[in-house]
Amino acid sequence: MNKPATTYNPWFLVPFAIWVVAGGILLSVHGDEAIFPFINLAHTPTLDYIMYYTTLIGEGVTITVVLLILLGVSSLRNWWYFTAAILCNVLPSVITQFVKRRVNAPRPLKFFNEAGWIHTLPDWPRHLENSFPSGHTCGAFAFFTFLAILLPRQYRHWGALLFIIALMVGYSRIYLAVHFFADVYAGSIIGTVLVLAVIAVMNRYQSLFFKK
Repeated sequence: MNKPATTYNPWFLVPFAIWVVAGGILLSVHGDEAIFPFINLAHTPTLDYIMYYTTLIGEGVTITVVLLILLGVSSLRNWWYFTAAILCNVLPSVITQFVKRRVNAPRPLKFFNEAGWIHTLPDWPRHLENSFPSGHTCGAFAFFTFLAILLPRQYRHWGALLFIIALMVGYSRIYLAVHFFADVYAGSIIGTVLVLAVIAVMNRYQSLFFKK
């Protein structure tokens, strides 16, 4: 059995590169304190509903279920996929959690002293500590980068949609008042870069997983 075909999908990576440049400029020009209310206060009842469920895409349970379902694809039932799936989706999370606890940055609710103007709802997640970087965003970008790399050549254009979904998860974290823009920005970079690094190593040493 051969290794699953992988490509550095430009439909995902080009928008990601644009996001890195544009996001960095936005953050340097306006800063977290201005960007947060701009996103958090642009709310509607419909967006409240959509963002609450969008953020769940970045959770470990959701990602694990999809990765297990993909084992139903014959070309993915091998040790290369199993190892890559674990490394690409667990390593970013471990590193993010380590950085969170080292930095221990306050979340928006704590930073703004739970100001009354912050848009929240009773059933939304409520966190005060360990804001930087965003774990959900890191998880979403790692997951969707991994999926984009695995897309068959004729379906690579779906990588653009995967990027949009990952970005929506990041947006939802600010909208739900649990993260700043910088948290989301850093999480997206950590998740994507680590997956690219893991895939490069896995491709280099693929002979360890397949007999000649």
